[in-house]
This record gives sequence, structure tokens and C-alpha cells, in this order.
Amino acid sequence: MTVPEIAGARLLEAVAVMDRLRSPGGCPWDAEQTHTSLLRYLIEECYELVQAIEDGEPAAFREELGDVLLQVLFHARIAAETPAADGGFTIDDVAGDLAEKLRRRHPHVFGTAAGDPAAAVTTATDQQDRWDELKKAERTAKNGRAHVLDGVALGQPAVALAGKLGSRAAKFDDRTPLPDGDSTAEQIFRLAYAAGARGDDPETALRAVARAHAERMRDTDPA
Repeated sequence: MTVPEIAGARLLEAVAVMDRLRSPGGCPWDAEQTHTSLLRYLIEECYELVQAIEDGEPAAFREELGDVLLQVLFHARIAAETPAADGGFTIDDVAGDLAEKLRRRHPHVFGTAAGDPAAAVTTATDQQDRWDELKKAERTAKNGRAHVLDGVALGQPAVALAGKLGSRAAKFDDRTPLPDGDSTAEQIFRLAYAAGARGDDPETALRAVARAHAERMRDTDPA
């Protein structure tokens, strides 16, 4: 009788391979990389994963997920070379922190005291609201107060960033005046900001429109 492999067992194999590549006698290129030098690859791999999902190609989706996982393993392996006292951490620290966060953000799944509002989570919308509440409470406990920009990645694509700012402004009732100029950038910003405030995702919506137009351009290409 064949004993089924435990789910996630091959993740340990991937960790071991990454360790071998980075260790003495491994790959010179891998050994020279830093968190900064890998940034371009992290961004590229994420966009390639997005395209694989949008294209509906299971094989490409699977491969690109692996490439994104490689970036996680790579950064964690580099961080492990720094002493913990100086901010270093391991892949186990990363996984442990994630597991802890998931349990903390899902009290209705992993144990809830009687009468806790989390017990009322029955829909995806309920969970999204609860997630935001718990996230805000965690940041308040950590920083003394929750700021409208806490957790907003300013390095994300511009349309996504504008939408995120609109979403946050709506949740925090932020009244910061919007740019009122007529430049193309300011008009696009206001549209994306308003979409985010409504709960829409302007980045995904615009990507869908752009890709559909790209297909039409391809179909009309005389070549």
C-alpha cells in the first residue's frame, strides 16, 4: 500500500533546493543576489502570473505560481543569512507568521468566544468587513492609532494605487481634497479614486478593457 504524501511535503524539497543553490559550491549567480537585485524578478513574475490567470492556461498558471514561490524562497533564504538580532529570519518564520495571521483574522473558523461578533460571519462580505476591522485594530494596537495609509503599498501600479486610496478614504471618511486639474493624469486619478471608493477594482477593470482592445488590434493587424 502506498502511503499518500502529506500536502506541502514537496515545499520542503523546494526549500532544500534553494538552500543548495545559495550555499558554497552552489550557483554563483544565485549566491550574488540580494533583496534589491531580485526586485525586478519579483515584479515580473507576479505580472506573468496575472497574465496566466487571465489567459486561463492551467499549465502556465501552475508554472508561474512556482516562479512566484521561488521569489519567496529566495528572499527568505537571503534573510536567513542575517542574524536574528539584526533582523534576519527564516522561511519557517515567514510561514509561521502567515499561519498565525490567518488564524487571527479568521476567529470564526479557528475558535470564537460565545457572543463575539465574529460568530456572525456567514458570507464573504461579512468576512471582508471583519478582516478590515481586525486589521485596523491590529495596527491601532501597534502604532497607537490606525492611519488611512497604513498598509497601502505606494509602489503598486498607478491605477491600482489610486483605487486603493479611494477605498481607504471611504473607510476612514478621509476628506483630503482631490487634485482638480484637467491633466490626463489628474482625470484618470479621479476616476480610479472614485471607483475604489465605490468598492470597485479599477486596475482589474482597466486591464480587462485594455486586453480586449489588444485582441481587437491583433485581429485587425494586416500582417
